[in-house]
Amino acid sequence: MPNTCSTYVRTTCLCLLRLLAAFAAFTAAAWMAISPATAAPFEDTIAQRAMACTACHGPQGRAGPDGYYPRLAGKPAGYLYNQLLNFRDGRRHYGLMTQLIAPLSDAYLMEIAQYFSRLEVPYPAPLPATASPGVMRHGQQLVMQGDAARGLPACVQCHGQSMTGVAPSIPGLLGLPRDYLNAQLGAWKAGQRRAHAPDCMKNVVDHLTPDDINAVASWIAAQPLPASTKPATTMPAPAPGAVAITCGSAADLPAVPVLPVAPAGPVRKAQK
Repeated sequence: MPNTCSTYVRTTCLCLLRLLAAFAAFTAAAWMAISPATAAPFEDTIAQRAMACTACHGPQGRAGPDGYYPRLAGKPAGYLYNQLLNFRDGRRHYGLMTQLIAPLSDAYLMEIAQYFSRLEVPYPAPLPATASPGVMRHGQQLVMQGDAARGLPACVQCHGQSMTGVAPSIPGLLGLPRDYLNAQLGAWKAGQRRAHAPDCMKNVVDHLTPDDINAVASWIAAQPLPASTKPATTMPAPAPGAVAITCGSAADLPAVPVLPVAPAGPVRKAQK
C-alpha cells in the first residue's frame, strides 16, 4: 500500500509551486498592463483571474493530476460557492485555499463559482477498480440502497440517481478519484470538515466504518460517466423505506445576479 501521507505532502508541495507560478504569471501580466513600456495586452477576465485556481485544480478546473485536487468544472454554482465560504470561514481546513480566498468578498466568490459551474469540459475515463469484488458489491449497495438497519441513507438519495449532483447546491460524485473521496469522507468523520447544521454528511459518515468508506470510494471512483454529466434540477423521489435525512449543509444563496460570460472580456492595453 502506498504511503498516502507522504504522497499528500509531495502533491501539496507541487501544488504550492504551481500556485506560486500562477500568481507570478498573473502579477507579471498585470504589471505589463500598466507599464509605460510597450507590452502585450492583459485581459482582465474571470478566466484570467481563475488561473490561480487552475494551478491546482487543473486547466479549466478539470481536476489535478494527483488525485487530491477535485474537479470544479460543471459543479453546481451553489455548491462551489458554499465550499468557498466553508474554506474562508473555517468549516473546511486547507491552508492554501484559506489564504487564497480569505480577502475575497461573497460577491467575488459567487462570481468564481458561477464561472466554473458553466464550464462544459469532458471528464476523464475512470481508472480500473483495484478493490476486490466483495468490496465493490458492498460499496454499490451503500451508494445505491443505503442500509436502513444502520440508519444509512443511500448516496443517490441526495446526490441524484445518476450521481451527477442536484442544482443548486449538491455536488456530483462521479469523476472524483478514490483518494479524494477517501480523504473527504475521512475528514467528515474526524470533524475536520463541517457544514451548517443540521450537518447531514457528518451524521451519515458517523454511521460508516473505515471499510464502508473504502468500499463507497472504490465503487464510485470506478463508475463510468453517463451521457449527460449535468446536475439534476430536482431531488430524486425517496425510495420506499428510505432513511429520512434533514440537511442544512448549504447556506441560502445570496441575491447575487448571474453574471454573463464574456467570450473575451475588456482588455487593458499598455500605456504608451
